[in-house]
Amino acid sequence: MRWVLGAIGAGLLGWGAILLLPLLFTSLGDTVSLGGWLIGGPILHDAVIAPVVGLLGLAISHRVGRAWRTPVITGLVVSAVLVTLSVPWLWRTFAPYVNPGLHDRNVLLGLVIALGVVWLAVLAAGLLNRRRVSAAPPVDG
Repeated sequence: MRWVLGAIGAGLLGWGAILLLPLLFTSLGDTVSLGGWLIGGPILHDAVIAPVVGLLGLAISHRVGRAWRTPVITGLVVSAVLVTLSVPWLWRTFAPYVNPGLHDRNVLLGLVIALGVVWLAVLAAGLLNRRRVSAAPPVDG
């Protein structure tokens, strides 16, 4: 099964490369924009977002109780993903290619609402975990 999934993945990677090649040679502006997406995004993630989220998760995991660790760290990771995905639309309003229906809304408001939903879910999960931990019988050790 692993070989089948690997072959499908390699085929899709090849198909993506075939679709990408014409964009690289169309114009210098398209090449630079594409480079920003394909190179800038991973650099932003690996150099800034992942270390910040990792250090925040490490610091928070030592400060919060056991019941809150997983929800808070999960909330941090999901928040980082949401912020990373919204950066191109927040940075410049129409930086990426125009996709009908995507640009006719307030991206910042949508991001704030999504983050609010994430952290409400973190609060609910933390409270449920805290109740379970406090209700659990003591472990003989």
